[in-house]
Amino acid sequence: MEGQKGHKVKVAIQGVAGCFHDAAAHAFFVGREVETVEFDTFYDLFQATASDPELYGIVAIENTIAGSILPNYELLRKSNLRIIGEYKMRISHVLCALPGETIESLSEVNSHPMALMQCEEYLRQYPHLKIIEKTDTAGSAQEIASKRLSGHAAVCGEYAAELYGLNILQKGIETNKRNFTRFLILDHDKETAETANNASQVFTLPHPRGALRKVLTILTFYDINLSKIQSLPVVGSEWEYRFYVDLTYDDSERYHQALQAVAPLITDFKTLGEYAEFSYTAE
Repeated sequence: MEGQKGHKVKVAIQGVAGCFHDAAAHAFFVGREVETVEFDTFYDLFQATASDPELYGIVAIENTIAGSILPNYELLRKSNLRIIGEYKMRISHVLCALPGETIESLSEVNSHPMALMQCEEYLRQYPHLKIIEKTDTAGSAQEIASKRLSGHAAVCGEYAAELYGLNILQKGIETNKRNFTRFLILDHDKETAETANNASQVFTLPHPRGALRKVLTILTFYDINLSKIQSLPVVGSEWEYRFYVDLTYDDSERYHQALQAVAPLITDFKTLGEYAEFSYTAE
């Protein structure tokens, strides 16, 4: 990924070093030196990134198992940030502990509730393990390593286990092997890359019946593919909805013609980003 901020990049992440946001940031900016800035919440991440022109942001927006991360759609709409890319990462978990530990020597397993749920089938094989929910996958690994917690194991990504020097007892312990998270890379730059073939938009529609159908018909006419649509209610306006859409296109001219054609049918239109599609990890 080439950028305009020099070879080294600073990237805001939600979570601690070793988390999946951290791993995705390094994968997206592969070949460049990445310095991550950690935040506890996505709100704090958006606030800091918006106020620092030298800072990129990376946020998870949807997962193939958990679905859309709805609060992040609104944070993105309200910000002055722009999507400049995306990264789709397969989420694979490992069981790790301090060097020298074995499955038999463990007494409990720590991780985020979602990760524990995704690995429930594997963990059920070891009824002697007490399941303890924590706020973060990588944070669980960090705590075990820093406090030298014997008898404790973490469910986290391989990247986190290696970062904190833990021994991996088992890889790929997640039940569903087709678990992917889509991350958005955010910046302040409003210019569109020449290679852009994806766009994210948000708009609202009036009440008349068939309004959404008309918009979709126009997009189809101009050969614009609707790859994702997410609706959220407009707070304070009964039965009115805001639509977040992801589009893909081959011809930028027809893409802009399509936007002009739907303009009279929609309100509060905003382009969240126009960006190129990048390959994703699928190990």
